[in-house]
Amino acid sequence: MRNSRSLLMLAVALVLASVAVFVAARWIDGQANVNTSKVAVAMVDISLGGRVTPDMVRMADWPADAMPPGAITDPKLLEARVARDSMQRGEPIMESKLAPPGTQGGLSAVVADGKRAMTVRVNDVVGVAGFALPGNFVDILVNTQEDKIKTIKDLAISKIVLERILVLAIAQESSRDETKPKVVNAVTLELTPDQAEKLDLARSVGTLSLVLRNQIDPQPVNTEGATKATLLGLKPDAAPKVVVQRVAVRQASARPAPAPGVKVELIKGLERSIRQF
Repeated sequence: MRNSRSLLMLAVALVLASVAVFVAARWIDGQANVNTSKVAVAMVDISLGGRVTPDMVRMADWPADAMPPGAITDPKLLEARVARDSMQRGEPIMESKLAPPGTQGGLSAVVADGKRAMTVRVNDVVGVAGFALPGNFVDILVNTQEDKIKTIKDLAISKIVLERILVLAIAQESSRDETKPKVVNAVTLELTPDQAEKLDLARSVGTLSLVLRNQIDPQPVNTEGATKATLLGLKPDAAPKVVVQRVAVRQASARPAPAPGVKVELIKGLERSIRQF
């Protein structure tokens, strides 16, 4: 009885093992039949603005139905290309992370079409205590003082003049991989030509400050700026009263008519005249 039960259990185990082997074989065959394509993959970390060389790239198999959009499948397309964004080791290289063909290396390859790069001087406080890193977005705040423009009284005001400005580099570093704050003395920003003109004027009329903002917050704001009156809660001065000073002008009185004198009537022939003395 025990032998028959053991044989039955052994037979069931063999059947289950055969089914598992069959299923595994079918799965392996299915994986082997998956369509794959060759994709360029970074072998090392590629920094922003760096030139891509053949020893940095290898062609790897990638499932055709999971191909990243814009992935490079022809290694010839990578000849003399420059990275517009940093790439990690093992990451597929995509066209969106490369500068247009013919672009030279350096920070100029990172500047978007129609934009300009402009560097402004900052200090440890103005630079958001070193937290304004490449890839972050900042607002530009300008503070004007009364002594800057003598013709306007009480011009002291702080106002945001530029919003959502991309930080391209801090000092001479443009790497976006680090998150550790760095205190620097200069920040390079990406601006449109109009924004570059406004920033140049802003730094000539006052002091600049950077305001770090959320990277996924695209909403613009419209502020009136902060003045001494709004900061201290002072009431605006009443409109100045115009005082009209009336000056009495004494009119010269008319000279009194002379007292009537003696009238004499003269008769010469046919002519008659009257004289008064």
